[in-house]
Amino acid sequence: MKVSQRLDSIAMSGIRKMFDLASPSSINLGLGEPDLLPPKKAIDGMTLAAENGLNKYGPTAGIPDLRAAVAEKYSVYHPLTANNVMITPSGSSALLEVCMSVLDPGDNVLIPSPGFVIYGPHAKLAGGTFTEYRLTPETFQPDIDDIQSKITKNTEAIFVNNPSNPTGSVLEEDTYKAILDVAEDKDLLIVSDEVYDSFIYEGKHLSYLSHLDRSIVVGGFSKMMAVTGWRLGFLMANEDMMEHLIKMQYHVCASPNMPAMYGALAAMSDIDNYLEDARTIFKRRRDLIVERINEIDGMHITKPKGAFYAFPSYDLDIPSADLAMELAKNGLICTPGSAFGSFGEGHLRFSYAADETKISKGMDILAKTYTELKKKA
Repeated sequence: MKVSQRLDSIAMSGIRKMFDLASPSSINLGLGEPDLLPPKKAIDGMTLAAENGLNKYGPTAGIPDLRAAVAEKYSVYHPLTANNVMITPSGSSALLEVCMSVLDPGDNVLIPSPGFVIYGPHAKLAGGTFTEYRLTPETFQPDIDDIQSKITKNTEAIFVNNPSNPTGSVLEEDTYKAILDVAEDKDLLIVSDEVYDSFIYEGKHLSYLSHLDRSIVVGGFSKMMAVTGWRLGFLMANEDMMEHLIKMQYHVCASPNMPAMYGALAAMSDIDNYLEDARTIFKRRRDLIVERINEIDGMHITKPKGAFYAFPSYDLDIPSADLAMELAKNGLICTPGSAFGSFGEGHLRFSYAADETKISKGMDILAKTYTELKKKA
């Protein structure tokens, strides 16, 4: 049976490959999936909606009240209305819909490396191409010189992920402004993936929402409310662009998950208190995993300021995929840095969305395995 060339040209996600290796006894620090319970209001709201018969098709752009609630929450960055918001079946699908809406065959996008695994494949599925731009070592800020050197007449957009998956870095103000200057000078669209904006432990979140004439911003409920299985996200754009994005979404899914939207809506009124507690938990876990990693001779990490990922470097002369496989054999699942682009090699990604007990056991395996490999080297 024939498979399309555009699908055949992209590989399965390295994150998913490692996830599939996990046994029931493994310590899984590979997936960015919060182990927290969702807000009770979210579960109650979804259940009530389903019991009351709200299980049918809904508006393509999402129910108006949830669009308005998202607009109100994110108006702290720039005044928004419901017309600036579309609810989507996950942040991932929002990113694909953006690519399908703005790219023509031959268009090129710039994507961060190390960076989330779907940006490049989404561009290819939309008929375009992608070019990696480098994040600086240690601080993992977009390298502006590298970005400028890779812009061509075919460059249409630049992808930004803030806070970053896999590095946990948070965009600094000078870098934020420099990216905006480059985009304005070269007439590029900024596609800003801000799904981890709720999880910043030091500093502040700099959103491109204040520049919707130049950007489309993607967010999500999956991480915010610990409902990854609900598959519910959102994107924000100016009203002219939103008309086209809604048309694309109709052809992708007709409408988002109706009961889940009511669940998210029910939780929005008290989400700040929920997130304050979640940040306290994740910050404690971050401090633990950073301390444990830096105790291992030959591994190093600068404390990440956002998201819930640790992305340490190591000094062994071994590909990250091989090192991750050795750890998997010993019962620890993580993701090789190479899964996140060519500039991710020499790193591993660990999620600290798991509890402290799992993190501690996982770091025990990491320390033992790495020490043994160093002795053999």
